[in-house]
Amino acid sequence: MYSIGEIRVGHTIVIENEPYLVTKFIHSKQARGGGVLKTTLKNLKTGNQIAKTFQGNDKIQPADVGYFKAQYLFKEDDNYNFMKEDDYDQFFIPGDNLEDIAPFLIEGESYDIKHFEQNPISVNLPLTMIFEVKETVPGVKGDTAQGGTKPATLSNGLIIQVPLFVTEGDKLKVDTTEKRFIQRIQD
Repeated sequence: MYSIGEIRVGHTIVIENEPYLVTKFIHSKQARGGGVLKTTLKNLKTGNQIAKTFQGNDKIQPADVGYFKAQYLFKEDDNYNFMKEDDYDQFFIPGDNLEDIAPFLIEGESYDIKHFEQNPISVNLPLTMIFEVKETVPGVKGDTAQGGTKPATLSNGLIIQVPLFVTEGDKLKVDTTEKRFIQRIQD
């Protein structure tokens, strides 16, 4: 059991038999009162976000969440189909659970699948991935006094802001959590 002082972003907890991921937290304590923890939680089964406040003596149950390797196969209707790498069983994860990370799923790639009570609920992406720029406007020298940015469409369809020196065909390292440019990859 967690006390309110042990909860951090990224912890998975159980509330009313549902697994939640802590996405934000603010811990505060006033003079003689006990501590208060205000959190924003994401339901790992449905993707819904809720705000929940815990009082000083509350105990919070950690979720029994595990991981296994699986290969992404294809998208069918609103479901994303995967295959376990150890026993080749196929399963799907509903699109509602993956809508934030769907652009980063590449057919044939292996991912860590998060499961709760042996049911797959989401995908753990690598922190960074490399994509090619498919479309961007040319950056004209002298456009800005400071470094500027422009939109670029990547090979996965995602549109991100990139520096003016990026051109079509460049390979970029992209942060998968914030969906932002990190650096250009030299061949």
